[in-house]
Amino acid sequence: MDESLNQESAHPFLAFEPRRTLAQALGWAWARRAEVLCAALLLGMSLQMFAVVARKNITNDEIVHIPAGYYHLVGGEFQLNNEHPPLVKMWATLPLLLIQPNESPPTTAEQQGNFLELTWSYDQRFWLVNKEQSETIGFWARAMMIVLACGLGVLIFAYARDLFGDRTAVFAVALYTLEPTVLAHGHIVHTDIPATLVFVLFFFVLRKYLRARTLSNALVLGLASGLALITKFSMVVLLPVLAALALGALALAPRLNESRKKILLHAGIVVFLVLLIVNAAYRFQSPPLVPGDVQWVQIRSPETFDQWMLFFRAGSKIVPTYYLFGQYNVMLHNRDGHSASLLGQYSLQGWWYYFPVAFALKTSLPFLIITLAALAWILWRLVRKKDRRILWLLAPMGIYAVLSMTSHINIGIRHFLPVYPFLFIAGGALLERLLRVKYLRHLAIALVVLALGWMSAEALRAYPDYIPYMNQLASAHPHWWYLSDSNVEWGDDARALADYLRARGETEVVGAVAGGWGTLAQYGITYHEIFPKPGRVIPETRYVAIGASFLNGSVIAVSADENGHQISEQERVNYLAAYRTRQPEARFGNSIYLYRMKD
Repeated sequence: MDESLNQESAHPFLAFEPRRTLAQALGWAWARRAEVLCAALLLGMSLQMFAVVARKNITNDEIVHIPAGYYHLVGGEFQLNNEHPPLVKMWATLPLLLIQPNESPPTTAEQQGNFLELTWSYDQRFWLVNKEQSETIGFWARAMMIVLACGLGVLIFAYARDLFGDRTAVFAVALYTLEPTVLAHGHIVHTDIPATLVFVLFFFVLRKYLRARTLSNALVLGLASGLALITKFSMVVLLPVLAALALGALALAPRLNESRKKILLHAGIVVFLVLLIVNAAYRFQSPPLVPGDVQWVQIRSPETFDQWMLFFRAGSKIVPTYYLFGQYNVMLHNRDGHSASLLGQYSLQGWWYYFPVAFALKTSLPFLIITLAALAWILWRLVRKKDRRILWLLAPMGIYAVLSMTSHINIGIRHFLPVYPFLFIAGGALLERLLRVKYLRHLAIALVVLALGWMSAEALRAYPDYIPYMNQLASAHPHWWYLSDSNVEWGDDARALADYLRARGETEVVGAVAGGWGTLAQYGITYHEIFPKPGRVIPETRYVAIGASFLNGSVIAVSADENGHQISEQERVNYLAAYRTRQPEARFGNSIYLYRMKD
């Protein structure tokens, strides 16, 4: 009998003891409590983002990125929307291979025209022929971006733990998951969060390589560098970093007891993998520029046209033509600037202090306070304590901050996102350090609880309108007075506007709404742009809808009035000034203002 019992207890099913199993599970969770807390925080962030996706339609830029990504996947062509590398767009549209949206290939005339003509005509047609599936297409594309946002959270955890330990890593992830700017852009099909991910990944991998200069770490560094370059064109800023490190390593090789042959081998591996990945992303295709794009170069760079064409022809032997052409278009954009607004000012070339001011306004106050305190603390640690770990925060922040602050494209705090993870880690390290001060322990606990509780309250207060979020420093004026463009309106409240209009029997509206030309039709509303165009009569409708960025005036693209007379820059930015003081009947997401014009 005893033998029988022993046999039964040896059987896995018969030996199952709920209490012991629960204790083991709890023990496992406690041993890995940092990872469990990280996973819980990221799960909460993901659920919040999915809730936003359910309530908000796609943004102005996603109208372009999603069709472009699908076209890259199924057509294998990269002229469309080439000012952004294809990787993120293709990643986001992978589920569309199963959904199988209706396809409407570009016409021969479109393909021979310039990339802008192709992009806008193809995208409009894509959404028109997929009207019934537009919500499904947008949902799954955005779901893929939430995966990347979670990946960034995991990477922040790993980077912070590697530098400062488990508790700092948990605090850093908590700051990440509660910050409204992250919640605003974590689900958007764009390059901003992915660029942040690969930027952090590059420095994480670089740190590993410098600690152990092995062949395998060189391979990983090459892979990370290649991924960065095909995620966002601004990631070319990493090439000088690699070049400086390689030259420094060669110069210091004798002192480091390293072989110069080994350094050159590793550098060659990195270069080879970068070129391989960039070419693979474009399917190893390097066709010549189509006639429309050649004409585009001739118009935009008449004095250096021959040099640019030589550059494209020669460069296409090494990297894809449309990768080079995309970099060219980003250079043009930065050279010519972008109409922007800051604190009631207007400029085409922007301001060097734009991103610090935008950060101060669009970051929750508790995190802003933590950031300022953390920056002071880590600088003190570096100077007084010679803590070299701080360099792995300051160097990446400094590199991207300089790049951003010298840019003439001042259209959104999202372009500053690659700096944020290092601030989250610095903030997490500061909070962790406070908890280790014995004589301040109770006060420190209260401060940490207050900071995270306040951030949670701000996230809840902003939900689901994270894109136009600003903190309490922006309380003297409407938000559109402080900043413009994607800081205050990105077109993702068009569905709410359409629902409101349809409920009142309206099927058309005159207005100025970001992306209104591409989204309102999906919800049964005919959109008439309020701005005059030759030969076009603007109908009178019961309502007029004006987006916050158009109230600001910086994004208004009008050069003449309804009579065809040229208008000044001041008249342009004030073209819709009459609506600024008018009381709207309704507001949607704090980004679209609806005015009743007649009963």
